[in-house]
Amino acid sequence: MKLKPKSPTIFHFWYLIFVCNVVLEASNNGDIGFRLEEKGHHVKRSDFPPGFIFGAGSSAYQVEGAYLEDMKSLSNWDVFCHSIGCGENEENGDIADCHYHLFLKDIEIMHSLGLKAYRFSISWARILPRGRFGEVNTAGIMFYDKIIDNLILKGIEPFVTIHHYDFPQELEDRYGSWLNPEMQEDFVHLADICFKYFGDRVKYWTTINEPNLFTDLAYRWGIYPPSRCSEFFGNCRTGNSDVEPLIVMHNLVLAHGKAANLYRQKYKAKQAGLVGIVVNCPTFIPLTNSELDIEAVKRAFAFQIGWVLDPLIYGEYPVEMVKYLGSDLPSFSIKEKNIVNNSLDFIGINHYSAIYTKDCTNSTCSPIANRPIQGFFDTVAERDGVLIGEPTGVEDTYVFPQGMEEIVNQIKFRYKNKPMFITENGYSSPDLQEKRVNVILNDVKRVKFHLEYLEFLAKSIREGADVRGYFVWSLMDNYEWMSGYNVKFGLYYVDRETQTRTPKLSARWYKSFLKKNTTDLVNIKSYI
Repeated sequence: MKLKPKSPTIFHFWYLIFVCNVVLEASNNGDIGFRLEEKGHHVKRSDFPPGFIFGAGSSAYQVEGAYLEDMKSLSNWDVFCHSIGCGENEENGDIADCHYHLFLKDIEIMHSLGLKAYRFSISWARILPRGRFGEVNTAGIMFYDKIIDNLILKGIEPFVTIHHYDFPQELEDRYGSWLNPEMQEDFVHLADICFKYFGDRVKYWTTINEPNLFTDLAYRWGIYPPSRCSEFFGNCRTGNSDVEPLIVMHNLVLAHGKAANLYRQKYKAKQAGLVGIVVNCPTFIPLTNSELDIEAVKRAFAFQIGWVLDPLIYGEYPVEMVKYLGSDLPSFSIKEKNIVNNSLDFIGINHYSAIYTKDCTNSTCSPIANRPIQGFFDTVAERDGVLIGEPTGVEDTYVFPQGMEEIVNQIKFRYKNKPMFITENGYSSPDLQEKRVNVILNDVKRVKFHLEYLEFLAKSIREGADVRGYFVWSLMDNYEWMSGYNVKFGLYYVDRETQTRTPKLSARWYKSFLKKNTTDLVNIKSYI
């Protein structure tokens, strides 16, 4: 039934329209004059321990550019994107954010924000253009020397990832890269060079970024180079999605173990650093309250996260994987168990989203989900027609803040509260075609995302989780692999033509959060 509005109601209606337009215009012009006062958005810097590290992250191929400068060789991603074109616009990382030439400006940006750490990766092809089959590239060493020295000069801790997806193409051409145990030796050589040249100043090392996601996307689904997969999983020229991921992960786990042992035996006494690994950690939520779906969640954790962490902490693959994969799952020799067991000083958690999980052992699932390599579970985004959370710019990634607390607690209990860092957490807008800079800069949803996730992270820490740092992904909009430049996670907008970095609202919020211990954005321009 419609009621005819009375005149005061009409007045209030037009008044609200006027106020909303004024606030929107002000926000689009950077004159932010409002507070994020919604319930649950009151988390502050002081809610975290005094020594807690707040930072932001990037990776070499995604930001550096300069893909053939100063004796760098072609990486697997250089060759892949040049041959097939990456992303819908056939883009690549040839220039990216030109960080190779603009790193000093970027470090100034980090300092202005109040960051205490910067997570970045080493370009394997830049410092060892031919892997262990060639010489160390002194120009590459000098580049990272300058980054590390200037970070420390500004009071920013270098948090270094040794391998973040990219490696010299020669290693793929010579012996098939991660499908071959030889890649373990090449990786240990890379790690040795990094420890030798940078370890006197770097105290936080992560060996490999997301070995679980890399293995899935490169050898199960065939999306990342070398693009290997089999029928049902993707459209690849060659590969075996049921077996090859297991071989690749085995080599990755052993490579980490050998590098960590090298550090402990050769460098740790003098350098006193820590060595961890970074794992992609979604939160799995049972689709129903049935025991079968609850067990499916446990399998999903084991097949995705435990696949990496169980061997590195307990020396064995998860029992769930042994049960369903049998002899297809590689085994560790006694010597190898000693190498990988307890080879982590900390766990890096890359967390963005959650997904509903259902059992496939006693119900009908897709041909892919109903396979041993998939753990006989399936994932879906909806329950009773309702999405698990608001969509983002990345497929199958949804806003689900409470998932942060859940995944931290799961890792805490399974791995006896091993020290943890949130090495990636970030938001990308689902509107990938938005080109209006003023709209991109006014990223209120990104601010809301970080506040909500931080709220749940603070809660898990209060309840005893040993989490020691949080890194926003990412410092600036960059090359997002097969999504090209359309997907934007950055605190800073980067003009692709001029390479100008412009702070978004989220950058201004982060600065306020870190320097003023507040979520208040009133009169923000007074201290930018």
